[in-house]
Amino acid sequence: METFKVTFYPDNKSIRVNNDTSILSAAISAGVHINSVCAGEGVCGRCKVIVKKGKVLAQPTGMLSVEEKNKGVCLACITTIHSDLEIEIPPQSRLEEKISQQDERFKGLYSESEEIEPVKGPQAKETKAYSPLTAKLYLELPKPDLKDRLSDLERIYRQISRTKGIPCPQTGLANIRQLGELLRDADWKITVTLGKREAQTELILIEPQDTSSKNFGFCFDIGTTTISGQLVDLKNKKVLGTRAIYNRQAAFGSDVISRIIYAQEESGLEKLHLAVAECVNQIIHELAQEHKVDLNNVTGIVCTGNTTMMHLLLSIDPTYIRREPYVPVANFLPVMRAAEAGIKINPRGLLYCASGVSSYIGADATAGVLSCGLDKEKDLCLLIDIGTNGEIVLGNRDFLIAASASAGPAFEGSGVTCGMRASRGAIQKIKISRRVFQVAYSTIGQEKPRGICGSGYIDALAQMLSSGLMDKSGKLSEKESANIRQNAYGRYFVVAGKKESAIKEDIIITEADIENLKRAKAAIYSAVSILVRHIGMKFDDIKKVFISGGFGTYLDFGNAVNIGLLPDLDSSRFVFVGNSSLAGARAMLLSDEAIKKAEEIAAKITYFELSVEPDYMDEYMAALFFPHTDLTKFPSFKLKP
Repeated sequence: METFKVTFYPDNKSIRVNNDTSILSAAISAGVHINSVCAGEGVCGRCKVIVKKGKVLAQPTGMLSVEEKNKGVCLACITTIHSDLEIEIPPQSRLEEKISQQDERFKGLYSESEEIEPVKGPQAKETKAYSPLTAKLYLELPKPDLKDRLSDLERIYRQISRTKGIPCPQTGLANIRQLGELLRDADWKITVTLGKREAQTELILIEPQDTSSKNFGFCFDIGTTTISGQLVDLKNKKVLGTRAIYNRQAAFGSDVISRIIYAQEESGLEKLHLAVAECVNQIIHELAQEHKVDLNNVTGIVCTGNTTMMHLLLSIDPTYIRREPYVPVANFLPVMRAAEAGIKINPRGLLYCASGVSSYIGADATAGVLSCGLDKEKDLCLLIDIGTNGEIVLGNRDFLIAASASAGPAFEGSGVTCGMRASRGAIQKIKISRRVFQVAYSTIGQEKPRGICGSGYIDALAQMLSSGLMDKSGKLSEKESANIRQNAYGRYFVVAGKKESAIKEDIIITEADIENLKRAKAAIYSAVSILVRHIGMKFDDIKKVFISGGFGTYLDFGNAVNIGLLPDLDSSRFVFVGNSSLAGARAMLLSDEAIKKAEEIAAKITYFELSVEPDYMDEYMAALFFPHTDLTKFPSFKLKP
């Protein structure tokens, strides 16, 4: 088959691809990241590129203006390659892969050497057994003689039992084959790596001499939008570094449903698996290189994430997650070799994927409950993970009940005209003066604005509502205002003008955007409301509301309440817990007690299916106003007089 060279600018990266390959597919193969959230359907309009030289075939689309087409602009996902090409990716179509370490959403995760303690259960007590997922133990074995003729392997087992007081572990044939020569060359001084595999202890590795100080692990939160990972010194219980990058699966769809559908296409599951595995391996490689850690000394990994992400990480078919009766292949997964999932650490290193609850309440919810201690609280508490797939857990030490709110990716920057992820140039705080309606904003990285992220949209909606620029239904005011304009598609609000933006276009919020955001907030609020009502309680009975997710320090709780995203409670009851999923994964990496506790939590959580609840649609429809159709639910809300 004929192949062509495609060069992408400003990255200046080239790749050869087959004739009739899409530009988006070529970009993915070249490691060039183009914004695309519709799985290549040509309906999001985010992947606009400029063909500077060469021949392409573009499918018809209404997403481009005549002026754009005349300039060579096309959608990368529905345009195929038919000659050598030179492609320019404009700023608004570039997808920044890495999240800046200066991003305050990850404050506290980037400390150079953070001391940490493993989570312990209420009955946890000190034992002679090791605590982390993997642990190294230095042994000086007594040499065999005519009075002590125990075999080499049994000699190791005996010394482990004497030192740690644990039963004889299991091990692999590869370890046994090398044992005779290794022990004698090392003068019977060795280091063994022990790993926990359910009720069994495994002797993973045998090394000559004392290498017990060199044992490292990784913990990961595999999010639909963002993948976060930490390198942990398992010997000294220190976080050495953290990385967060955007999930490359976004090129195949912005939410779990679109990715499940894509997985059913030819090679779809393999592509999705490779995308997430590459992200994990990139984080591992970068952090190991930065901290001069040999990957052979990385012996354990713990991953959390929603159920679909766990399936795709392990290349397990997620088809039946979205088909009634919505049953995943597995919620509780055994400890396995990381290599089986394509993760590049020590070839015998272990991978533990935390336990989930159901198709739409995953291991990230389990880890979140573990990390914030909701299961130990005496009073009624609520955990809300505001993300593409919003997860809500209500309860205390006596019970836990959870529901999934299909909020969609609007607060993650998808499905809205100028939405973007919370990366450099994203408008993340907005203030509108009530008298002259001037807009003040701040961006991540203090750079020129490229778009608006979730916390920015929450601020904008609350500010437009309170200032009278938007009514309760989400319609923009008919009053004369320099910021409210109209085009062929309807009215829109200008947050930043083209002269001040990095993309040389107005950064706007349209009435269609407002509708999408309204539906997202209604999904979360109505899910919380139904869950509280289902157990016969009221919002006032909730003593703490733990907020987890990517909004970070930028989320204004008052604004979130004013638009009806969160219940109207005193701000002192809201507690932002950051990435609770990653914190839970770290706890499990460091503590066998935490793994056991997380599995107990997963088994304890009752899944509440909102779709079969008769009152859910009524509650959802009632929440499709700002803040709500029933203002008695939001007594603190006041419109502009």
